[in-house]
Amino acid sequence: MRSALVHLVPLVFLAGCAGEPPPPAEAPSPCPPEARTCAPCPAPACPAVALPHAPGPVGVDLGALEAELVGKHGEAARPRIKRGLAQVASLWRAEDGDLGAFVRAQFLAEPAAIDATFARLEGLLEQLEGHLHEMGRALRFPTDTDTGPLFPLDPLLAGYEPAAHLYEDLFQSKIAFVALLNFPLSDLATKSAEGERWSRRRWAEDRLTGRFALRIPGAVAQDIARAGAEGDLYISDYNVWMHHLVSEKGFGAQGAEGRPGAPSVESGERPFPSGLRLISHWNLRDELKANYGDPRGLEKQRMIVQVMERIVTQTIPAAVIDDPRVDWNPFTNEVRPAPAAEIEPSAPNRAPLTTASARPEPFVRYEKLLASFRASRRADPFSPIANSAMKRRFELTREIGEDRVRGLFLSILGSKTIPKVAAEIERRLGRKLGPQDLWYAGFKPRGGKTEAELDAITRKRYPDAKAFSADIPRILVELGFPKDHARTIADKIAVDPSRGAGHAMEPRRRGDKARLRTRIEKDGMNYKGYNIAVHELGHNVEQVLSLYDVDHTLLAGVPNNAFTEALAFTFQARDLELLGLSKPTAESERDRVLGELWSAWEIAGVALVETDVWHWLYEHPEATAEELGKAAVTIAKRYWNQYYAPLLGSPDSALLAIYSHAISTPLYLPDYPLGHLIAFQIEEHVRKQGKLGPEFERMAKYGSVLPDLWMKHATGEPISAGPLLRAAEKALGGKP
Repeated sequence: MRSALVHLVPLVFLAGCAGEPPPPAEAPSPCPPEARTCAPCPAPACPAVALPHAPGPVGVDLGALEAELVGKHGEAARPRIKRGLAQVASLWRAEDGDLGAFVRAQFLAEPAAIDATFARLEGLLEQLEGHLHEMGRALRFPTDTDTGPLFPLDPLLAGYEPAAHLYEDLFQSKIAFVALLNFPLSDLATKSAEGERWSRRRWAEDRLTGRFALRIPGAVAQDIARAGAEGDLYISDYNVWMHHLVSEKGFGAQGAEGRPGAPSVESGERPFPSGLRLISHWNLRDELKANYGDPRGLEKQRMIVQVMERIVTQTIPAAVIDDPRVDWNPFTNEVRPAPAAEIEPSAPNRAPLTTASARPEPFVRYEKLLASFRASRRADPFSPIANSAMKRRFELTREIGEDRVRGLFLSILGSKTIPKVAAEIERRLGRKLGPQDLWYAGFKPRGGKTEAELDAITRKRYPDAKAFSADIPRILVELGFPKDHARTIADKIAVDPSRGAGHAMEPRRRGDKARLRTRIEKDGMNYKGYNIAVHELGHNVEQVLSLYDVDHTLLAGVPNNAFTEALAFTFQARDLELLGLSKPTAESERDRVLGELWSAWEIAGVALVETDVWHWLYEHPEATAEELGKAAVTIAKRYWNQYYAPLLGSPDSALLAIYSHAISTPLYLPDYPLGHLIAFQIEEHVRKQGKLGPEFERMAKYGSVLPDLWMKHATGEPISAGPLLRAAEKALGGKP
């Protein structure tokens, strides 16, 4: 996963939502009827919290001002004058002063002046955004990286966002209004209709004014950043010590409170090895995947599923979270102090444990989500162009409407091909599928190695972050990048051990480096960490190419996070090849296609659950954390029962709500199924062309334009689920 990205509108990603006056009564719901799992989604209700004042009407005769400027600059300038006045007036406030005096002084009519002003703004914004981003990264370094114990100060530092007031200051200084007065700001409909005919400069102008489409006060942005940092830190510290999951047989003799003198757990009743500490949900999911083929694999997988269910429903005992001094039976929910001989030496330094309570975590998971919602909602009155968190994320940040995204996901969930893939998995496993098979890993080649053997290989090769960093040039050459350019790219990437599962952090000015973070245990990088590292490396390479090699820094990046996820998937899919363990064959190609569809099916439901949870939040803005938690579980169960239970059983499972992104990076999850669809189209194109490297470079440096325009440049066609579904049918022996 890449880190939270400030993209077209720098505060859109942080804010997560926005509002405008309620739509007319006949306005359609953003949720198609066939996809609804909650009541109709109204416009956001009035906030109960005190909010800064939103901009009001400008007391200026814009028609007279337009006529005056046209008289000065000529009739040919009228369209620009009219557009610029409207853009400025929509965000001007009384305290900004005399609008007429401002536009008379700052409207540019001469092409040379327009070009020079554009170049000045582009260069200065790169420096401002880039350096403030570096400051924020430094403040978050202790909480983001596993480089020492956390101090009480560190969460406060992580919650401080140096850039929070940047755009407020740019409005107050009138710099933002200079851009809005002289360059065009377009909505999604206009870009969709006209963008294919735009020049690169015109796209860069759109990305310039897009930064000022919203005027969110710095105090509001700071609250949003603080809530996000707290949610991220909560997830980063959410670990389960797997050796202390104990089966019911071995647990029953001692009971919930660990009575003195009771017999110890019998040998073999702790399915997981000592020292295995897994973060939720990423490592739990990856451990589940790793246990296919293990003699006790099904037992372990079912135990992991039960742990996940406990986390989602908030019935997990608080005492077992990141504490190996407590043994836990996730099926009966009994806990007891662990025998001293079973406690790992690396146990966190905590207060002495005298007893173990089964008291559940008190809806902390949903308190963090609720805090993000409430902070984001404070930004609602300051967006004249989006009326909900979902619309803001889909239309401003992703630039793909929610209805279209839902349609793509539902075409996967309801595909007649999915039951055929499920039948193929059943054939391979020789049993009926269960909820654990949501993450079936049998389509992925493992080079003939077990998870333990893969761990041994990666630990030896990458004992620390420096070793992986030193190997990046070789990795890039193996992927087809020219040797000299591979070294140049590698020099712009720094590798750090991650406190959480891992992420990539982009540079935002030329001269800075991308950051790769992955989890590295004390004995080296295990295969899970390596697999994540290769994924994050894909992000980093895209980040470097789309900044350093793009023609306008205002176009740095890719259209949205789904695209960087897609490009990262192309790296991750080659992780075993990079270890020298696997080469593509006809059978592996068939499995690759089926695995991509199964993964897209899995995450599509997850994404729709999160989106519907946010719709529910807007319908119930005064909800408590407990009410939110119960609603999230209900929504997850509805999607499960409709699309997953017919194939995986376990009616009323809440498993689709387990993803930690929903807490650490809200509303990010739809980028993953989109990323799978985009990645498949990219991969199909790359395989026709040959090596990954040259095509990856060509695509990445095209920069941040409209998603379908980027896709047409990259692969020749817009985003679609069709290529993946057709390829899967062909792989299953059906019609291509």
